[in-house]
Amino acid sequence: MSTDRKFQITDAKGGAAFTVKVVTRAVDTEIVGLQEDGSLKVRLKASPAGDPAANKELIEFVAKLLEVEVAKVEVVAGEGGRDKLISVEGISTDDLEAKISGAGE
Repeated sequence: MSTDRKFQITDAKGGAAFTVKVVTRAVDTEIVGLQEDGSLKVRLKASPAGDPAANKELIEFVAKLLEVEVAKVEVVAGEGGRDKLISVEGISTDDLEAKISGAGE
């Protein structure tokens, strides 16, 4: 993904989508915060970022954080890299923003 583009949480058909910047080899899986481009920075225990195990860990973490089923979370772009686009079915952008901001406190 291009780094000169501003990313934001957006409404998607039946849900919401947002960008994530993944940092691997962390002690804990956690939200670090928002990047200047609007991407959510997340630390994962798994490594490397493009590994299927890291994608699975990210999906499970996002599902738990947002209180949705794992099947409703999908990496729709960037599976092989650190910058990913995540789609979450059945959640509004307002709910997503509230849950993410609450997790960062």
